[in-house]
Amino acid sequence: MAVWIQAQQLQGDALHQMQALYGQHFPIEVRHYLSQWIESQAWDSIDLDNPQENIKAAQLLEGLVQELQRKAEHQVGEDGFLLKIKLGHYATQLQSTYDRCPLELVRCIRHILFNEQRLVREATNGSSPPRSHPDTLSQKHLQISQTFEELRLVTQDTENELKKLQQAQEYFIIQYQESLRVQAQFAQLAQLSPQERLSREPALQQKQATLEAWLQREAQTLQRYRVVSAGRALSVRAAGLRAGAQAVSTPRSRLCRASWVRAAGLRDGAQKQPPQVLKTQTKFAATVRLLVGGKLNVHMNPPQVKATIISEQQAKALLKNENTRNDYSGEILNNCCVMEYHQATGTLSAHFRNMSLKRIKRSDRRGAESVTEEKFTILFESQFSIGGNELVFQVKTLSLPVVVIVHGSQDNNATATVLWDNAFAEPGRVPFAVPDKVPWPQLCEALDMKFKAEVQSTRGLTKENLVFLAQKLFSSSSGHLEDYSGMAVSWSQFNRENLPGRNYTFWQWFDGVMEVLKKHLKPHWNDGAILGFVNKQQAHDLLINKPDGTFLLRFSDSEIGGITIAWKFDSQERMFWNLMPFTTRDFSIRSLADRLGDLNYLIYVFPDRPKDEVYSKYYTPVPCERDAAKAVDGYVKPQIKQVVPEFATASADAGASATYMDQAPSPAVCPQAPYNMYPQNPDSVLDTDGDFDLEDTMDVARRVEELLGRPMDSQWMPHAQS
Repeated sequence: MAVWIQAQQLQGDALHQMQALYGQHFPIEVRHYLSQWIESQAWDSIDLDNPQENIKAAQLLEGLVQELQRKAEHQVGEDGFLLKIKLGHYATQLQSTYDRCPLELVRCIRHILFNEQRLVREATNGSSPPRSHPDTLSQKHLQISQTFEELRLVTQDTENELKKLQQAQEYFIIQYQESLRVQAQFAQLAQLSPQERLSREPALQQKQATLEAWLQREAQTLQRYRVVSAGRALSVRAAGLRAGAQAVSTPRSRLCRASWVRAAGLRDGAQKQPPQVLKTQTKFAATVRLLVGGKLNVHMNPPQVKATIISEQQAKALLKNENTRNDYSGEILNNCCVMEYHQATGTLSAHFRNMSLKRIKRSDRRGAESVTEEKFTILFESQFSIGGNELVFQVKTLSLPVVVIVHGSQDNNATATVLWDNAFAEPGRVPFAVPDKVPWPQLCEALDMKFKAEVQSTRGLTKENLVFLAQKLFSSSSGHLEDYSGMAVSWSQFNRENLPGRNYTFWQWFDGVMEVLKKHLKPHWNDGAILGFVNKQQAHDLLINKPDGTFLLRFSDSEIGGITIAWKFDSQERMFWNLMPFTTRDFSIRSLADRLGDLNYLIYVFPDRPKDEVYSKYYTPVPCERDAAKAVDGYVKPQIKQVVPEFATASADAGASATYMDQAPSPAVCPQAPYNMYPQNPDSVLDTDGDFDLEDTMDVARRVEELLGRPMDSQWMPHAQS
């Protein structure tokens, strides 16, 4: 017979004990209407001390809530209406109560079922003794436990309310800072010309009015919440202090274990470092964890954590125990957070969700050091007490080093500083010392890891790729990786000094490659369709014995983040052809696959793969001619197509059915001097060996791009944009 059916037949003291098992933490109505489902679940199979069992517990919670909701939906009639509302309320209540700690639900139901079975067994066997002093103590103990459980649930509800209030207040602070920036922009309007001031002022006025209305409304709401939450917290705290007087003390010898851990050293994925490239006026998050856990009952009065930003020199002084109180290098908004206790894992954590670096104070730089080489760190500080404030412990930890930027253009140089520090920092170092020179093989490993992580690809840097990078970095022609194994790379070579004959550093070029791959070319890189790391001469050597129409894609030497097409087509003028490099901007207009699909004379992807076999799955579907010709709102939609003028003309001369659009010149192609497209410029746009010279032709190409965005004369066709 079901336990619940027997439990309903209990009488006298046993019935009172059974009723005392239920309350706000688990209503008796839930037990009654879901009795069969509850008794059919394997509650005892879950190990309450194993955090990994949290998933199973969450599934049971979800099942319980779904059963309640299903039961509520089946209630009909006048009497069923009230029951439907009540069961729906219980479903929501249980979900919110145990959502963050489903193991507590398992513990609660196991406790209920165990005591029900005991009471039924005692009543059935007639072995329940007369009421005695031990039974009275047991009942009092049960009542105390019940009171503790109710207090815990009320406390948890209050904590949830306070967290919502804190997040709302943090967002309010960020919006308030935005309103101050708008006021500053108003002050700057006086310095503008009257016409420009009139064009900007209405938008600023509208933005200011919206912000002020929102701030006023939220301020009133926050004030109401604070009054209500303060009253709740006060009542819960008073009840908790009365109940906590009975807690058992833990030996103080275990206090020596109190320490902080940085997020990167934890297995728990919720623990995380602040971003190591930190932009001012931008929201960021971080999480720190106190290793004391729940054994010392620190969570009964959760400590508050404060986050501040300090410089490298201040971090050194801190580790030397020098007095650095109130010595900070900037101001962080929303930098205080109360620790949360996670009962399922027994951990104390502080989750900073809405921090923002308002301003930064930089120190004097040394020599050629730039602002993106200056390192800071986030200092997390707190204190907690044991034994009625008899012992007070101050704890602190530093984040990984961060580089502060004020503009997105500084991101790539800041990332170089972070990469060098993360890859080559020695254990136990003085903050934040790193070697000025590192062996080339170590840098290869770091670049490969960064490349795969940034591009999110399993295809990393091959031996041939690393040889190419070594040749570029050391200005060497050796094609053997072993020749570079004994060489060292300095920080200046990596990202301070420009490469010979270029206006960018080695890292800036490499970062540009990762950027264009990540944003536009990742599928093609993963397919092995991009050779990438070869120079112009190497490309010609690879193509020389291949049939006409064989092409490869390589990263441009002349433009950061550029990729060019090199192909073989033996003609009277030359054998090898090189297109002007494409960049991220070009691929945002037309994809690489579509550009290659436009060029019918490109037949094989090096070494011998048919182009359509490699790229056809990435082509943009072409609408049928009838649909393409239809006017939309009176306008005929133009087509964008990649063409090379030399090959388009040759096709027309050969009698091919090329359209006028196919013959139009492409701004992404470098035409030769005999075509005299720009007679005012006597220089050839293509080098004598067929490669593109960026210094002489970039202005020409950009000019064509500008013209394509304007009304055109008859010699310019809208289709010819690349």
